[in-house]
Amino acid sequence: MEKQTITDKQDFIDILKPFGLRPIVLDLPFRLDHVNCFIAEGENGWTVIDTGLHNQETVKRWEAELAGKTISDIIITHNHPDHFGYAGGMQEKTGAHVSMTKMDYDEAVNTWNKNYLSKLTAYYKQAGIPDEIGRKMQGNTAEFIDRVTPYPEVGHYFQEGEIVPIGNNEYQVIFTPGHADGLVTFYNQAHNMLLSTDHILPKITPNISYWFRGDPDPLASYLRSLEKVKKLDADLVVPSHGTPFHGANDRIAAIQAHHEERLAQTLEIIGSGVTVYEACAKLFRKELTIHETRFAIGETIAHLEYLKNKGECRREEKAGEYCYYI
Repeated sequence: MEKQTITDKQDFIDILKPFGLRPIVLDLPFRLDHVNCFIAEGENGWTVIDTGLHNQETVKRWEAELAGKTISDIIITHNHPDHFGYAGGMQEKTGAHVSMTKMDYDEAVNTWNKNYLSKLTAYYKQAGIPDEIGRKMQGNTAEFIDRVTPYPEVGHYFQEGEIVPIGNNEYQVIFTPGHADGLVTFYNQAHNMLLSTDHILPKITPNISYWFRGDPDPLASYLRSLEKVKKLDADLVVPSHGTPFHGANDRIAAIQAHHEERLAQTLEIIGSGVTVYEACAKLFRKELTIHETRFAIGETIAHLEYLKNKGECRREEKAGEYCYYI
């Protein structure tokens, strides 16, 4: 089926009604300016899927949306701040049971802290990032600590293939690492519907980055996850950014083509040798904020490491910096 994107806000709400789901679209202070969270009423109360950043705007919005409701469960799809950030704060207010993958909970706790931040200087040096830019990137990362704390107390860690009730339907938990090491999607077989979270998005490709920790080859993991979801041939896809669309496999093919093109571009610029920072500057030619630069660096490393692991380039360390060569 040809992919068809639903652009009208009311259509977004209406298409989810039969599933007992309601979208809660939260503002984000980035170029990607929103995140889709969801609520669903169950037998014992309401379930919240993702919570947004822990900031004043998010807290006020949730207070209005959840007023008069008993919140029984909070589901976190992955550990990125725009999904995980307010989980602990919401749990403190509601007493809700929190579920997510153990891998991503551990990643969150081990990332958003001063110990990890202290290591970034050395990592940025290896990537060939100038000191001033590296300091700004480190500072930008540190700003998120307040936006993801307090950490929630997780009562259940998702297992691959388990069945989870959400609203008036049941969903299979599908592990889809790549965008985050422990990211999960939820598939409803009866309606051939996929809650794709950040794994498949309708208009942009999810950021696939190596963050100097975790999965050493996230792009390889992501491409495997795409093939895994492709086997479902899902019809309706409900993402965490953008609006729902029909035809998962058409979108998967487009994302795969994008990464093939990006890998070819990366090989072309490597030439006789580049640092991560030099490669990033050639791949991302528009002006970037410091926040966006962090993501661009991470994505550049992911593509370089994928090519290295495939034997299409090699990496050497010179004067404390990684250089990639054909």
